[in-house]
Amino acid sequence: MTLRAADLNGLMDKIIEIDSYKSKMGSDAEIVTLSFSLQTKESAEDLENFIEKGYRFVLDADATSGEQSDGTYKVFVEIERNKDASEQIMELVDGVNKLTGYDQIKFRYYKNFRSYPLTQDNLSEQLPIDPDTYGNRVNESNMENYKNFFNKSYVDIVDMFENDTLLIKKIYSEPLYFKVHDFGDTQETLDAINESFNCNEFAEIIFLSKYIGDYNITKYGDKLTFENAGKTLVATRLV
Repeated sequence: MTLRAADLNGLMDKIIEIDSYKSKMGSDAEIVTLSFSLQTKESAEDLENFIEKGYRFVLDADATSGEQSDGTYKVFVEIERNKDASEQIMELVDGVNKLTGYDQIKFRYYKNFRSYPLTQDNLSEQLPIDPDTYGNRVNESNMENYKNFFNKSYVDIVDMFENDTLLIKKIYSEPLYFKVHDFGDTQETLDAINESFNCNEFAEIIFLSKYIGDYNITKYGDKLTFENAGKTLVATRLV
């Protein structure tokens, strides 16, 4: 199908992931990967076709054949990592944005807890444009990666969705959802919390400790903090 303006409205997530998945075309240090999440197989195939035919700098575009663990269909796009990469991503996303009719798309770099408005300035600040800076950026971002942060947990699935919603799940257990508020170095992050220590929620802390594992979990007001390796996540549990 030939896509027209706003055909993908409501069918594509408003957050894309950059460098979160392995490249098929070459070394991750030399290739930038983009991931778009769509609600149907047909919309993913349509977007794959649109990108492959519309952008000469795209090395590969590939839609997943089946539904992923988060219930979406992915379109993976690969481009060369070089000084033009951020401008090429902006050009590509501008075209995709016309198909969605969205006012703003965000991006998450390397499975980071934080998402950013997709602007040239934000992208230039986050995106490494050569192999050396890629290696440094990945090392710096290791514990900011939400999957790595839960690397010592008991959970089997960790995922981030639109509106900075975190999903964690153990097999044979109901999933838990959280709204992410902040993430960073422990002392700096704790200092930014205005709520008072909540001493009346020990039952919830015990439950979460059994569900998630060996993390220092504390509650301030309705906000929970999870500490691991000098980093702290601040989140509110969603019902």
